[in-house]
Amino acid sequence: MPIRVLVVDDSSFFRRRVSEILESDAGVQVIDTAINGKDAVQKAKDLRPDVITMDIEMPVMDGISAVREIMLANPTPILMFSSLTHDGAKATLDALDAGALDFLPKRFEDIAKDRNDAVATLLTRVKTLANRRGLSLIKARQLRSASTPTIAKPEPAPAPLRSEHSRESAAPPPRRRRSTPYKLLAIGCSTGGPVALQQILTRLPGNFPLPIILIQHMPGTFTSAFAQRLNGLCQITVKEAENGDRLQAGTAYLAPGGKQMLVEGAASAMRLKVTEGPESLVYKPSVDITFASAAKVTGDVLSVILTGMGADGRDGSRLLKAQGATLFAQDEASCVVYGMPQAVTAAGLTDESISLERIAGRILAEIGHG
Repeated sequence: MPIRVLVVDDSSFFRRRVSEILESDAGVQVIDTAINGKDAVQKAKDLRPDVITMDIEMPVMDGISAVREIMLANPTPILMFSSLTHDGAKATLDALDAGALDFLPKRFEDIAKDRNDAVATLLTRVKTLANRRGLSLIKARQLRSASTPTIAKPEPAPAPLRSEHSRESAAPPPRRRRSTPYKLLAIGCSTGGPVALQQILTRLPGNFPLPIILIQHMPGTFTSAFAQRLNGLCQITVKEAENGDRLQAGTAYLAPGGKQMLVEGAASAMRLKVTEGPESLVYKPSVDITFASAAKVTGDVLSVILTGMGADGRDGSRLLKAQGATLFAQDEASCVVYGMPQAVTAAGLTDESISLERIAGRILAEIGHG
């Protein structure tokens, strides 16, 4: 049975363009289109699509409001289309907070340099989200029950969906004993990462004893807005990384989109180098590159691989593990896309697979804080 998609946009040209691309794949069917958010809410209720593609700026009802209403009434995986501007970034992050699972730039030339690659990316995202209706149900329950927590200890959350691939145990193992304390927390993620990072970081206390580096696949215009949002929500300090930053406990440094972030110096005095990096690299920033640079400085790293497409982070994690680092991976059931966590788990690098709701608590327990 084909994946049933509802395409929402106030532009007839864009509705037609997206519909033609989606229906070029025999496994996808555009069941209808909607011209604004209000129209989308009603058609989501009547048609029960598998996936919805949603514009942000529309008359009558904007995309963010539509996402919120759809998630409360008829939880559905939603892919947002966004402009690559600072305002577009803020609106996209609002849409993800409201329950959307993923986003793509609205201009296809911003998705990929080659049109065929852009088309393939759109089709892959839609097909991937079609399998995550269960995750949308979880997100909808969370949205109904409470706003984003901003305290160190997480509030009770709905149990994640279980699958035969989930390796999470019923109870976390006791905190392992290390001969040396951790000196750095390193987190890498991609698709689904903004919401996952927000959920984790807002649960860390202001006196968190380690510096934190964050590598999220994200356009360059988005990372500044994302860092500002996190800093306003968290007790720790969150900033977009700058070249020469000296790592300080209780501060999270978000790698700038479109660039590479390296850890340099000594374990007792780490600093960041932000560089353009080789043009040939697919991921900017790259988890592999940042993790590999950290491995040259210290092995006393607690690293976490969160939801994301692809395998970025596997090679860097292997280098960290060789130096004695510990690796947590988000479990399959709570991921928007299990690609990155699956890659490190399949490579035998994961110490624990953990649901998103429990990662902050496990981090605090692992470093002996709290």
